[in-house]
This record gives sequence, structure tokens and C-alpha cells, in this order.
Amino acid sequence: MLGRAALGRAGRAALLATGRPLVPDAIEPIVQAHRRHHPQADLALLGRAYRTAEASHRGQKRKSGEPYITHPLAVTMILAQLGAETTTLVASLLHDTVEDTEVTLDQVAAAYGPEVAYLVDGVTKLEKVDFGAAAEAETFRKMLVATGDDLRVMVIKLADRLHNMRTIRHMKPASQVRIAKVTRDVLIPLAERLGIQVVKTELEDIVFATLHPEEHARTRALIAAQEAAQHALLDPFAAALRRQLAEAGVPAEVTVRPRHCVSVHRAMLRRTQDDGGQVVRPHPADLAHLLVVVEENADCYAVLGELHTCWTPLPGEFKDYVAAPKFNLYQSLHTAVSVDGTVVEVLVRTPRMHRIAEFGVVALGNPWQAGAEQPGRDELDGTDPARPGWLSRLLEWQQETPDPDAFWSTLTADLSGDREITAVTEDGATLVLPAGASCVDAAYQLGEEMGHRCIGARVNGRLVALATELADGDVVGILTEPGGPGGPEPSGPSRQWLEYTLTPVARLAIERWLVGHPDPVPPAAAPTGPAPHRPAGPAGPAGQGGRPAAWHGRLVIAPGHPGATVRLARCCTPVPPDRVTGFQIRGGSIAVHRTDCPTGEQMRGAGRGPVQLDWAPEAGAPAPFRVTLQAEALNRPGLLADLTAAMSATGLDIVAAVVEPPQELRVRHTYTVELPGAATLPVVMRAMLRVSGVYDVRRPGLEAPRPPRLRPHARSGTNAGDPAPGPVRPSKGMRDRPAALGAVDGQPEEP
Repeated sequence: MLGRAALGRAGRAALLATGRPLVPDAIEPIVQAHRRHHPQADLALLGRAYRTAEASHRGQKRKSGEPYITHPLAVTMILAQLGAETTTLVASLLHDTVEDTEVTLDQVAAAYGPEVAYLVDGVTKLEKVDFGAAAEAETFRKMLVATGDDLRVMVIKLADRLHNMRTIRHMKPASQVRIAKVTRDVLIPLAERLGIQVVKTELEDIVFATLHPEEHARTRALIAAQEAAQHALLDPFAAALRRQLAEAGVPAEVTVRPRHCVSVHRAMLRRTQDDGGQVVRPHPADLAHLLVVVEENADCYAVLGELHTCWTPLPGEFKDYVAAPKFNLYQSLHTAVSVDGTVVEVLVRTPRMHRIAEFGVVALGNPWQAGAEQPGRDELDGTDPARPGWLSRLLEWQQETPDPDAFWSTLTADLSGDREITAVTEDGATLVLPAGASCVDAAYQLGEEMGHRCIGARVNGRLVALATELADGDVVGILTEPGGPGGPEPSGPSRQWLEYTLTPVARLAIERWLVGHPDPVPPAAAPTGPAPHRPAGPAGPAGQGGRPAAWHGRLVIAPGHPGATVRLARCCTPVPPDRVTGFQIRGGSIAVHRTDCPTGEQMRGAGRGPVQLDWAPEAGAPAPFRVTLQAEALNRPGLLADLTAAMSATGLDIVAAVVEPPQELRVRHTYTVELPGAATLPVVMRAMLRVSGVYDVRRPGLEAPRPPRLRPHARSGTNAGDPAPGPVRPSKGMRDRPAALGAVDGQPEEP
């Protein structure tokens, strides 16, 4: 039996052994970096994962000739320095075992658990044997889908790509260019969206050196040449700011932070453009900025006050990302002040903001784990770091793009935008959109059915075109035609919408609609010769509605002028069966005006002889016409939405709309619309008259006076089908207008 002393020595040895398990020497630097962020980490699990990886990769070499195990070790060191937790480090040590060795995913799951196996599977590439040329695109699709459930998949991939880029010089030149371009187009934007700036900036510099070695070398030389001037300017300014903050009682750490090479190069390009294309040297302040780290959020604004009091701030350079964080959770105050005539940028943030600014989602601990607490996070912060909005939208549209080439092109286009905006609907819903998004993008963000039924938009209470680009903080209202699920099919989007849509969700939905609803072939494109008494004039400049003037020649008969180009005037927008007359204009063309058109009267008064015209009888499909309509109504909330909905329900396109300021409770709406045929005009005008509050609908000809004042007992609305409220009596000028309500019955009024 062992004595009491021997038992004591054995117990102490066992206690020491369990207190700090032995780890292989190869991962000792990783352990030290990991313990700085996670003092209670399970080091035994790390040691076991290393031994598995080392045994699996034994005998394998990298392009550089080094043992392959150096790669997972380097990737794990990058993640340990970022502050990743133990499970991520274990997965990074094993991330190439399933792809490059005999180890299977089931074996990884059995030895290290399903969580590690999921991360390893997420970063494992698909085989080219199975997917051919689509292997890279489908690998990224698989990786992004996995990232939707666990952001650590993409974090490991970024660390993996960073080490591969550090050793890219060992690859063939063609492979270097291909890998650098994929990194530039996909991986760097993803690092930006996850907020991991330390990885993003290093990747940018390596890509810059790989794709543009001469520019990179020139920029590095300029940085070295200006280093002394940079210190001469910024070091005294930093010291003065430290003294000022100490006197104000604001504890802060002030440092000079050099910019990375690509950032300096971009600053030089901006200065070159501002100087008319002349190549300029960077200013000392282009090479670095000041970083002020304070203890609390309120101190950020105290620093800002001291800066703007003691130095001259530059207008328009202040940005508050503390109150309104960027889409990647970045928070800081940005400002710029003048120091000895030179602009210097200053960033102010707290230690937590600084960690997130540098390490992004990795600094949040483990937000993707259910119930995980995030120290220092504001309870009112509604952002979801485990599933950011940009990732949710990406996962939605990728399901609609089964084709690998379409997925890859859409992915790179979606990631090319580096800024997002936040808009609010009139119902209070929040829309997060890429910068440059239009009202159409906002409509489809609210749902595909909403987008298909969209007919107009209001931004900040004003009617705008659907192509209007939204700004941060805009209040958006989407106007839709009547209907919904189970109702009549919407009129749907126009092919033109693709010219001003930015989001993949909107573009894919529009393209699907257009495939299922091909445009009808217009009659003008039919291969038929000119009909009797219908001269088909030569193709000329575009006429009404952007259609060729030759199209108008098929609608109007001009006896005595065979072959003349005929144009329908935009000022009065004639439509059958309007009484029309023509006047010869420059180039021998004939402009067609309504007989009551003021412009036509001016041409007649100027001595131009009128040309007798008549409408040609319709043959084939109805011809489209562009018409201007004016509605007089009693102003009320929702009038614009009701009018546009009633008009769109008749099958027309609203090209433009103008709403005049209300006068004495009355308002005038002017719409320019594209009719599918002349027979639609009376239908549209009747539909407008049925809208509550509308008492007159007309086609503008001779200018009509404003309606008379309302009597005190006037009603505030109208009954459906009642064209004018009882107390409102049109003036003589309104009653005598030609082609006003008389055109509703399909017959023009007699003059």
C-alpha cells in the first residue's frame, strides 16, 4: 500500500494535470492567442483536433513545399487572433480533412459532435467531377446556405482564403488572377458585410498587389515618401487632443491609425478626379486618421464637442454611426477638422464598438447560439447579428436561381453595392435596401404580389415616378391596383422596370413575369403592305408615346399628301373620334392637332394652311394612344390612390401624374396615360368619375377656369356614378368646353 505522503504527491500531480492539460507544441501559439479572449477554453479538445488533422494530412504538401498541416494551423491562428470561440477553432483545424483526406463527415460528427461537423461540411468544396464548371458557383451557394444557419461557416472560409492569399505567390499566374478576382468580387464584400475589417483590408491589399502590381508598388512608394510628413502633422495634433480631453475630464485613448494601401490609393484617385485628371501626391492626412477610444457612448459626443470647439469642423463631414449603425453593425462617430490648413479625419468609439469595427460578428461572441448573451448590447437594438438582413434577402433570391451562371452573376452584382439605406413604409414597416434602390425595389421587398400590382409611389408624401431613387430615411407609399390573391390577375410589371431595379428579388420576379407574359407583337411590326387610303410613310422621328411617326401614318388619312410622315401632337393628344386638323411642319411632316387645340390655332394664325385629315378605319389589333386627362375633385385623404387604382383597373399605363396644390378644398390632378386603344378612353373617364369626390373629368383643350367657390352647405363627396356634387355648378366656361365629358359617350361635342 502507498503511504500517506505518496498519496498526497499523486493527488497533487493529478490535480495539476487536470488543471492545465498538455497541448502539442505546434498549437501553443494558438492556445496563447485563444486564452487572451477565452481564459476558460477547453484546450484538450483543441489538442485532440490538432492530432486528428496532423495524422490525416501527414505526407501532404502545399504548392510552397511546406507540410499541409501548416495551412489549418495558420487558419486557426487567424481565427484565434480574431477572438473566435473553441468550437470554431476545432472546425478550422479539421476544415480540409473531409475534402482532402480519407476522413468522412460521419467520423467528424462522431468524434467532435454535429456542430463541428456542420461547420466542416459548410466549407467543404463540391467535387468538379460531379458539378463540372459549375462547381465553384455551387460551392459558394452551398456555403451561403450554410452561413444562413451559422455565420461561423463564412468566418472560417474568410480565414481560409486570407491564408491562401498570403501564399498566392506560389500559384501559377493564371490561377493567381482567377483567385484574386473571385476574392475581390465575392469574399471581400462578404467580409465587409460581416464587419471583419482586419480580414477585409488585408485581402484588399493582396488583391491589389496581385491584379495591379505596378500601381501597388507606386502607392507603397508614395506612402513611404510621405511618412515623415504624416507624423509631423498628426503626432502634434494627437498630443494636443489628448491634453484637451484630459482638461475636459474625458478619459480617452488617442492614437494615429495608418490607412491601408488600397484606402490610400482610393484617396489619390479622388484627388486626381478633383484636380481635372492630373496625378497628385497624397496629402499627409490621406495616409492616416486619428482614433479616439472612450469608455462610454456619452463620452463619444463629449469628444465631438471638444473637437468642434477647439478646431474648425468641416461642414458635411460629420456622420453619426453610433445612433444609426451601418448594416454590418459598425458604430463610430466620424468627423473632420482643419489642422494647419489640412483636413484630418477623426473617428470616435467605445472599446466594444472598436472590437466590432475590427472583428465584426466574431466580436459578438456566439450570437448564433440560441439564448446567448451579448455583453454591452443595447436592449432596444433590434438588429439580428445571427441573421443580418442582407443575408436573409440573399438566401431568398438564391432559391429562385437554379442556374449556376445566373446565380454567380446575380451574387456578384448583389455584393457589388457596399452601402444600405433604411426606408419606412407609410404603415410603419422598415425596409432595408441597397443604396440606389428605386420605388420598384421597395414594392417587391413588400412581396411579389405587391410588386406586380404596383402602379405608382409616394415618397415623403409626394407622388413620384417608380424610377425614383430612394434615400436613407424616406417614407414610401406604394400605390397598387385593386385585387389580391384569388382576384383578377394584375397588369404586371413593364420591361422598362428592369432599367431601374437593383435588388435581385425584384429583378428575378420581373423577369419571371415577363417570361410568362410575353409582349404582344404590335400591328406596326406585321409584314403587311400599305392598305388602300392608308399611306405608310417612311419611318421618322419618334412621335407620340415614343412610337415611330410611321405608326401614326397608319392611323390618319391625309388625302393629297401620300407618303407624308404624320405625327400626333403631344399638346392635345388627339384620339379617335376627335375632330382633327393638320399642319405641315419642318421636313414635310404633318402634325395632327384637335380642332380646339390652342397650338393649332396659333399655327393657323401664323399663316400655315390647315391640311384636311381624317381617322383611318381600324384594322387588326387596336392601336395604342397617349392621352392627357384632368380630374377636378374635392380634396380628401386617399384620393390619389383611389384615382390611380380606378384608372389602372381599365388596363392603361400611367405615364406621368401632376397634382396641383389644393385651392379652397378643391384639387386638380393631371394624368398622362397610355391607352391600349381609343375605345378605352370613355371607359377610363367613367371610372374616374365614379371615384368619390371627383366631379369633373376632361381632356385639357382650351384652358378652363377654376370651379366656383363652395357654398357653406356643400357636401364633401359624391355618390358613385354622380358626376358632380349637387351644390357645385360648373361655370359657363366649363359647360362650353369641347371634348370634355361629351367624349365619355364616344362622340365629340359639336363646336
